[in-house]
Amino acid sequence: MIVDDMTTVDLDHLGDPDRRELAALLDRAGAAGDHPALPEPQLLAMQHPDTAPAGDRVVLARDGGELVGFALLSPAQDGSTVLHVVADPSVHADVSEEAVVSALIGRSVAEARADTPIHLWAMQAGPADDDQARAHGFVAERDLLQMRVPLPLAPDVVAATRPLPTRPFVPGRDDEAWVETNNRAFAGHPEQGGWTVVQLRERLTADWVEVDGFLVADDPDGAGLIGSCWTKVHRDRHPVLGEIYVIAVDPRHHGQGWGRSLTVAGLEALWKRGVTVGMLYTDATNEVAVALYRSLGFTVDHVDRSYRRDATGSA
Repeated sequence: MIVDDMTTVDLDHLGDPDRRELAALLDRAGAAGDHPALPEPQLLAMQHPDTAPAGDRVVLARDGGELVGFALLSPAQDGSTVLHVVADPSVHADVSEEAVVSALIGRSVAEARADTPIHLWAMQAGPADDDQARAHGFVAERDLLQMRVPLPLAPDVVAATRPLPTRPFVPGRDDEAWVETNNRAFAGHPEQGGWTVVQLRERLTADWVEVDGFLVADDPDGAGLIGSCWTKVHRDRHPVLGEIYVIAVDPRHHGQGWGRSLTVAGLEALWKRGVTVGMLYTDATNEVAVALYRSLGFTVDHVDRSYRRDATGSA
């Protein structure tokens, strides 16, 4: 059966029944893959549609009246569209996950602006995702690596790391300094750059935030922060994962080994909280970062991949 019962709704206009169905589908998809079905910003938007960015839209796909998948279309700052597609892993026998994904991609391409590119993301991407993307006129453009390391770190790794004093982030006191440092470190980055104090304070209200796991290093000259390492514990994953959630070194302090120091400090803090597997994300093209993480013992667990379709419809 071809999925043909699809409707598009502004995310902030979703009714309560649709919200409950979407929440249940996201839970099933996350459990099936032991991995979030969406990146954190998109997941937060789906969980709290009233606070979703303006312009986010969701395409709902149904079979026999039941929700079997959805697509989330989000406008990017450059005017392009970011697309995420999630199919229910327990769809009916008469409609496959592949058919649901294909139908949603096709509908989303038709819904997106024709004069700007579309970026399609696949979590834990594999050959089937490459084939689906290619069939709809997309080509791979970016790989985001999830890397993992056993904890505690090897003693020789810690011994080879330049010590850097850190302390817990203090909400209300460190907000502006952290935002300034982070945005200098990630100038132009599509996800991590451009934070605001309001966004930071909203994120700090998340139920997973533990300030003791948000480390900052003060500049001894009193000029703000050298950098920071914000960690996050994923207690719903198997095994429990301790993520280097955001790590940044102010460009004024590049080349001094502080990136390694902050990474090690964050991983040691996770180990002290009982976490036995460290995790982080990094772009595959960031060769310096990938080499650093490999030197600490990290290996690649999987790849999240972005595919691009140009405004003309040709890749």
